[in-house]
Formats: sequence, C-alpha cells, structure tokens
Amino acid sequence: MGKRYESLNSGHIDFIANQKLFFVATAMKEGAINLSPKGMDSFRIVDNSEILWLNLTGSGNETATHLQHDKRMTIMFCAFEGKPIILRLYGEARAYHERDSFWKQHIGLFPEIPGSRQLIAMRIKLVQTSCGMGVPLMDYKEERNLLNKWAENKGAKGLIEYMGLKNINSLDGLPTGIFEDPA
Repeated sequence: MGKRYESLNSGHIDFIANQKLFFVATAMKEGAINLSPKGMDSFRIVDNSEILWLNLTGSGNETATHLQHDKRMTIMFCAFEGKPIILRLYGEARAYHERDSFWKQHIGLFPEIPGSRQLIAMRIKLVQTSCGMGVPLMDYKEERNLLNKWAENKGAKGLIEYMGLKNINSLDGLPTGIFEDPA
C-alpha cells in the first residue's frame, strides 16, 4: 500500500494544502525524541524538494536543539476526512532565527503571527505515502486562537522573558540557540 517518492508531486501538494494539522519529529543520537503537533498557517512548500515551517513559541524548543546535532527531521500529515492517506516527508533541516538573513528573506511568506520563533527549512530526501485506514474520521471545527492571544498578551518583552525561562535549553539540558548560536 505504501509508496515512495524522491520529491513531492502535485497530488501530495494538494493533499498538504488541505490539511489543518501536521506532526514534526526530531531526535539526536541520545536523549529524548521530540514529536509535536503543529497547526495554524505555519507551513509552506517552496518547491517539490523543500518546505518551510514557521515554529512558534511554546513550552519547549526541542527541534532547534536536535537540528544542531542531527539534521534529520520527519513531518507527517494524516487525513482525518476524505480518502485515508498518511504522507511523511523525510529530510534534513536547519533552524533560522530572526537574526539570520534567511529569516529576513523568507518570513514574508507567512502571515504575521505573534510569538514566531524560528523558521525551519527542510530539504526533502524522501516522500512516503501509506494508507490511513486506521486513522479516525474527525470533523474540523476551527483554529484555536489561544496561542496568538497568549503571545499578544505577553508582548515582545514578555515573549523574550518567557523564552529565556523555557526555550534556552532542551529537555536534555542542551542549548537551543534561541538567542545566539551555541559555541
């Protein structure tokens, strides 16, 4: 049932465009594996071999740390309505911060979202599709606006203070590079 592709095709791109939720997984050789659900208007396809994901401020910052040590990243989409499909993107990624020229060149691809923290660029090495027959059917109701409201209430200074408390080190105690690149 599963198929492998070297890059995205138009069917994959259409499928991704209709998804409201995706999952991001990263890991280092040792330590915690990170798997996070993502939503909002935070995913862009640059071309059939490259994607961008706008990472928003949250309670941890595992992806940024992991990518400094091992560039592997997997992104998964699964259909909760319509034809049962699971689509995974396997590749190598890098995190870019507001201080980086890459950020300045690409942030305009996204709406202004309070708490935007990093741009993650991933070069796709493999696309895999498989059946999603075991994934439940669920109806999409609406986006939650809670993260936006939380970030707006914090304000720029409050977000920096929060990141200083929650986003400087990973669960394994390694630096995330949120304010500066680790030595």
